[in-house]
Amino acid sequence: MSDKHQRRLLSLLKGLDRVLVAFSGGIDSTLVLKLAHDVLGDNAVAATAVSASLAQDDLADAKRIAAEIGCAHVLLESRETDDPRYRVNDPNRCYFCKTNVYDALIAHAGSEGFTWILDGTNADDLGDHRPGLRAAREHGVRSPLQECGLGKEATRALARELGLSNWNKPANACLSSRIPYGSEVTPQKLAQIERAEAALRQLGFSEFRVRHHGQVARLELRPEDLLRALELREALDAAVKTADFLYVTLDLAGFRSGSMNDALKSTATAR
Repeated sequence: MSDKHQRRLLSLLKGLDRVLVAFSGGIDSTLVLKLAHDVLGDNAVAATAVSASLAQDDLADAKRIAAEIGCAHVLLESRETDDPRYRVNDPNRCYFCKTNVYDALIAHAGSEGFTWILDGTNADDLGDHRPGLRAAREHGVRSPLQECGLGKEATRALARELGLSNWNKPANACLSSRIPYGSEVTPQKLAQIERAEAALRQLGFSEFRVRHHGQVARLELRPEDLLRALELREALDAAVKTADFLYVTLDLAGFRSGSMNDALKSTATAR
């Protein structure tokens, strides 16, 4: 299956001339970047949008992986946190975020002669609440993984075959995704979340989220890490409080990617 998908991807990429890849450092955009660079060489360039919603650890990963691939990598400032439509944090926040990001990428692509902008959207990304996908389509961004029918598992399998160092990296999202809808997104809140999640990594936890509920940090950890969290209760509490949270709580349901969308589903059910 991976061979078939790889052939389809390579065939698609060969016809794209010169591409700018919206590159987060996650496995999906890494696979697109790797194959585009294999096919197009220096005509494939990575572009990472930098703002307060991007954790410094994620930026460092993106720089490292682009260097591993041997691809040119540009950093473009995106200003979504200056956009009041984004800061208000309604369920369309991702639309306004991606609108700002793609505006920055399009401006760079136009000045540097890129024919296409590519992203890492895969075929399984269509099932959740993803207003950012609408922004991508409105800006003419192409999604090779989706176009070739690659879902999450096929993407990860092909990345492993190709020896990509982050093939098993857990899925991640921007720091704003940790703030409940209706609660304003501010650089201060984003900085708190980043510091708290860095503290969790230092304690050896992986695949988690720190959800920002005002003075309360709600920790979503893998179910298999809950017992260890209780054993480290005092150290964990102290570490997260260094990010200026007054209270630290443990979500007994454990880590769920996109859990902030539960409120949307609850509202829809109630109607």
